[in-house]
Amino acid sequence: MDDAWEKRLGVAWDRLDTYDEENAGEFRALIDGLAAELPEGHPAGLFERACAFDSTGHSDRAVPLYREALERGLDGYRKRRTVIQLASSLRNVGRAEEGVALLTPELDAPSDELDDAVRACLALCLANLGREREGLSLVLGALAPHLPRYQRSMANYARELVADTPA
Repeated sequence: MDDAWEKRLGVAWDRLDTYDEENAGEFRALIDGLAAELPEGHPAGLFERACAFDSTGHSDRAVPLYREALERGLDGYRKRRTVIQLASSLRNVGRAEEGVALLTPELDAPSDELDDAVRACLALCLANLGREREGLSLVLGALAPHLPRYQRSMANYARELVADTPA
């Protein structure tokens, strides 16, 4: 992988919305072609293929690719994205409890720009499991710092939502 490859990959992803259901296979083929430029089994290639399936409505086909990317040592920013996206895909295929198990440790991971995505996906997984108050608490807690006012109030409300929730 080099900067030129990453740039071509970015251009491909920027065009995702120009594909519809009928030609989604063309988008996946484009990503497959870019991934094929990497050594076979390269974790970044597996990740990008998984993303292409996921983004075109095939979470079931994305899950094993995300898992393999992690098993093959995907690291850095793509690793955290993989955990988030794998959890989301697991929720989409009816395995939200596995998504919760993946994302919960991410709440204590070093902070980065993906923190809110972790909370949003975890909230969705929790909602699928009937734990909406916990999910809403996460979402409000993530939203509060971005508000122009009421940050303290919203953060307090987020804590109150789960204060009386049995563990």
